[in-house]
Amino acid sequence: MASGFFAVLDDIAVLMDDVAVATKVAAKKTAGILGDDLAVNAEKATGFLSSRELPVLWAITKGSGLNKIIIVPIALLLNAFFPAAIKIILILGGFYLAYEGAEKIVEYFFHRPKATQPEKTEVKENNDTAEKAKVKSAITTDFILSIEIVIIALGAVEGKTPVIQAVTVAAVAIIATIGVYGIVALIVRMDDAGYKLIKSSNSKGFFFLLGSLLVKALPVIIKILSIVGTIALLLVSGGIFAHNIAYFHDLLPSLPVMVKEFGLGLAAGLVVVAIMEGGKKVVALVKGDK
Repeated sequence: MASGFFAVLDDIAVLMDDVAVATKVAAKKTAGILGDDLAVNAEKATGFLSSRELPVLWAITKGSGLNKIIIVPIALLLNAFFPAAIKIILILGGFYLAYEGAEKIVEYFFHRPKATQPEKTEVKENNDTAEKAKVKSAITTDFILSIEIVIIALGAVEGKTPVIQAVTVAAVAIIATIGVYGIVALIVRMDDAGYKLIKSSNSKGFFFLLGSLLVKALPVIIKILSIVGTIALLLVSGGIFAHNIAYFHDLLPSLPVMVKEFGLGLAAGLVVVAIMEGGKKVVALVKGDK
């Protein structure tokens, strides 16, 4: 009886060792996409009132966790019974990410909002609406990026037993959520930490300088993250096209990989933006006729 119990423990130990090794490999392979995920989500989680930053980030984090709870079992089932579907989903997700990235560029160059002074009664409502829209957009983008993370993690454990695949992918999903949004939380609260250091230092000394640096650095970091996040969306989408569509994989082999993937993402995004804008105009015309 005792020997049987220790045999089970030994099997569990071997399994956990295999999972640890597989998770390490999968984490390395998803490091790039996790970096993109961080840049994109940090940009989306900023720009709110200080009192709303953590509640908004918590809402996005919960949405990200739910995304992965949905994605992981579906990805495992599709990988086992219908692997071709994974590629189709990835490509569709790539078009969405490309659209988001290209839309930001088009909006920056051609649709900058004019400075207006809104009525005081409308400010809170507009802020609430903007906050909900930004949270929804962040969760949707996280969904697409989570699919990419899960698929890459699955590819890293190809050929392993179903149990090792399931546990490894789940572990990577948890690490991705906690790691990415933990770092994002640190970024968006930099200024609060800076103000506390300034207050406790009596406006002098090392901690005063450090606090001032944190406060002044946050707007710069947010601006950089906004740019990096947009580039990341296009790079991730272009990477999806290059890795999953043979024609694009073999296209212009002399170009550096990042340049090629950025170009593919931007081109696909601009096409989708044009289609969406054309569709909106058609809908507007149809409604106008009625």
